[in-house]
Amino acid sequence: MSYPTNTPAPAVLVLEDGSRYVGRAYGSRGQTLGEIVFATGMTGYQETLTDPSYAGQIVLMTAPHIGNTGANDEDMESSRIWVSGFVVREPARTPSNFRSQRSLDTDLESNGVVGISGIDTRAITRHIRSLGAMRSGIFSGDRYDISEGEQLELVRGGASMRGRNLSDEVSTVEPYSLPAQGERIGSVAVLDLGVKTSTLNYLAAQGFEVFVLPQSVTAEHVLSLNPSALFFSNGPGDPAASDAHVTLLQEVLRAGVPYFGICFGNQLLGRALGFSTYKLPFGHRGINQPVLDKATGRVEITSQNHGFAVDMPIEGISESRTGFGRVEVSHYSLNDQVVEGIRCLDIPAFSVQYHPESAAGPHDANYLFDRFRDVVVAHAAAGAGDAK
Repeated sequence: MSYPTNTPAPAVLVLEDGSRYVGRAYGSRGQTLGEIVFATGMTGYQETLTDPSYAGQIVLMTAPHIGNTGANDEDMESSRIWVSGFVVREPARTPSNFRSQRSLDTDLESNGVVGISGIDTRAITRHIRSLGAMRSGIFSGDRYDISEGEQLELVRGGASMRGRNLSDEVSTVEPYSLPAQGERIGSVAVLDLGVKTSTLNYLAAQGFEVFVLPQSVTAEHVLSLNPSALFFSNGPGDPAASDAHVTLLQEVLRAGVPYFGICFGNQLLGRALGFSTYKLPFGHRGINQPVLDKATGRVEITSQNHGFAVDMPIEGISESRTGFGRVEVSHYSLNDQVVEGIRCLDIPAFSVQYHPESAAGPHDANYLFDRFRDVVVAHAAAGAGDAK
C-alpha cells in the first residue's frame, strides 16, 4: 500500500501480550524485533542509542520530546547505533543546538533503525512496569500491512533476553590500545563486552595504558600482557550465559591482579564470587537512578542500563563461595534495594552496577575511577614492599 507524501506513514508497536499501539513511522521503515525497555533520561538520547549494552532491545524514551539537540560525532559512545528499535512520543521537527551536525532522524535512517513515534509512551511505560519487559516488534512500510496475527506470531517467536549471550556481537574483533594520559602508572586490560568510549577515556586519564581486548581472549592471554589491573566493561545479555568470562575472571583474580567492573562487569564479579544473578522485572535504565554508598552514607544519582542483578544480601559480610574470602555489598538502589556495588575485603577487587563514566548522566560517581587508580597504586606498592 502507498501513502500520500504529505501523510505520515503508519507504524505499529506490538507486544508479546497482544497489546498494539499504532503511531507514525520514525527512522527507517520495515520490521524489527527485540525486548522492549524504557529509559528515563530527559537527555542523552545519542549516548543511549550508541551504548552497546542496548543491543537486542527496543528502547522507549519516557521523555516526551526527543531529537531537539540533533546529533553529532562527539557524543557517540561507539561506532554505531546498537538499539534494535526506537520509540518516542514526539520527535523534534527541527534540531537546534550549536553542537548539532545532523538530525537524529538522519542517524536512525542511515543506521537502519526502525522506530515509531506519536504513541502514548507514558501508558506503555506503565504497562511495562506492571507486567515487566517483554518481547516486542515495530512494523512499518510494507510490514505494517501484514496481518495482526502474523505480526504477533513474529514477536512471540523472537529471542528472549534471558539466557542470551550477546558479547560476541558487540565486542571488538581486534585488540587495540590507548596511551596513558599524563604520568603512566601502569596498564589495564579491558575485556570489551560492549565498552563505551567515555569509559576508555576515563581510564586513560587516570594514567593507565589501556589494552582493549576481544571478549574471546583467554586468561593466559590476559596474564601474558602483565597488566597492572583488569577491567570488565558494561555489555548486553544474560550474565548466566557468560560462563567463559566468569572463568577468565576467576583465574586472573587468583593471579592477584586488581579488578574493577561496571554494569555487566559487576554481575560477572558476583558470579565469579559464587553468587547467582536474576532478571529484573523491567530493569534500571536512565540517568536519574538513586544509589546509596554504604561506606559514606552519600546518595549518588547515577546513570544505569541493566536488566539483570546480583543476588546478595545488602547488609553484613558474606563469604565468597568460590574461595575469594569476605565480600560485601558496597552500594544499593534506593528505589528497590537491588545490589549496585560489590567490594571484596580480602582481594583487590570491586565493581558497581551503574555507569560512572556519566555518558550521559550526572558526575556523582566519577570518583570510582580515582578509587580504581588508588587500589592499583596501593597494590603495586605492597608488591614492591614484599619484593624487598
